[in-house]
Amino acid sequence: MIYDEEVSPSFDEVDVLFFEVGDVVYGTDASQVLRIERSLPDDLMVPELGALRRGNRALVFDAPEGEGHLKVDAIRGVRPVPIRDLRRLPPVAGAASYTVGVFLDQERPVMLIDLLETLNAQGRH
Repeated sequence: MIYDEEVSPSFDEVDVLFFEVGDVVYGTDASQVLRIERSLPDDLMVPELGALRRGNRALVFDAPEGEGHLKVDAIRGVRPVPIRDLRRLPPVAGAASYTVGVFLDQERPVMLIDLLETLNAQGRH
């Protein structure tokens, strides 16, 4: 496939999907998300991410036993983020197992999470 300069993929960026749980904005690798749906009563809630206001959306992702659904309040969108702006959290930070790192978005830190690991952290896999 031939790409022109304006639409060629950048290998020094990653597409991050930004979403809200309560008043907090989180991010995840957009390639993990299969689709966004209305949430169902049995969809996964992660209390450590914060209290849901409505929880009427769900991020759907691949899981070993089918699909996982994480309840969220709102989707902020997807945008490319330079890899150089992403920071891994050191193990001594004591963050949850689903926490991948942090992105400093206009001076505000955004926690980056691994969707599949949210299932594992809740004992659902």
